[in-house]
Amino acid sequence: MASPQDVAAVVCTMNSVVSIRECLASLRAAGVGELIVVDASSSDGTREIALELADQVVDDPGIGLGNARNVGIAITTRPYVLNMGSDNIMPAGELDRMLDYLTSRNLQGVSAQTFIAGDDYVSKGLNDWRRGRFIPGPSAVIGTPTLFDGELLRSHPFDAGRKFSDDSELCERWSREFDAQFAISDAHVLEIGKTTWAEVVIRCRMYGISDAEVYRIGSQSGWSLQRKLSSLLHPARVDLYRPLRNLPITDAARSAPFLAAFTGMRYAGWARSALRSR
Repeated sequence: MASPQDVAAVVCTMNSVVSIRECLASLRAAGVGELIVVDASSSDGTREIALELADQVVDDPGIGLGNARNVGIAITTRPYVLNMGSDNIMPAGELDRMLDYLTSRNLQGVSAQTFIAGDDYVSKGLNDWRRGRFIPGPSAVIGTPTLFDGELLRSHPFDAGRKFSDDSELCERWSREFDAQFAISDAHVLEIGKTTWAEVVIRCRMYGISDAEVYRIGSQSGWSLQRKLSSLLHPARVDLYRPLRNLPITDAARSAPFLAAFTGMRYAGWARSALRSR
């Protein structure tokens, strides 16, 4: 039976001093067998904390997130690899839940559900968005925090050229080439430091840039018109329609303005990125 000692955790970070200690300490407490930090020249004390708590701290050359993850993944030796955000906290017992979900269903990758603490409208809106969108069960694409089959990930890692859409590219490629299966698990991970409206704007902009990257590369590779339309409708489907459909009616009514704004800002980020790439 798999245990946390069979897991190598990879944390990519840059100037994350407000959260990195809690993140790494939670992974240590969870019992991971290896803890690797990939640092992008942090100047705020992040690297010093990582050197204190991690097994290895390696340099991120700044090419993109896909490449940064590969740098850490390449030196892992455990059967499973966990990609964690530097703002994520692993509660007691939740890594075991991820492992059980992965191994009992013979999957190649699982993600955890992520929630934040807070009673303000933005915090509630983010949690409603997540509860309504990321339902435990099979999923074509999963995102951080993710637990993968280590051998497959080391031999077929992320596309180093992907700066923002590395998760979706890997899942689509593995599904196509290896018939890989993914799911959202019933495990819960916490997120800290992302509860302001400014952070929501940044998140939406990053998602929009990822959308633009996926659409541009897919179109260049010969996507059909149907596939292009599916990509164009994706933010509205997953960030607005799906949460409103899955949430209890009172929660859906409360969060509808937040979800609409979230979706609109994601499309705006996509449009700006597409215009800049021309």
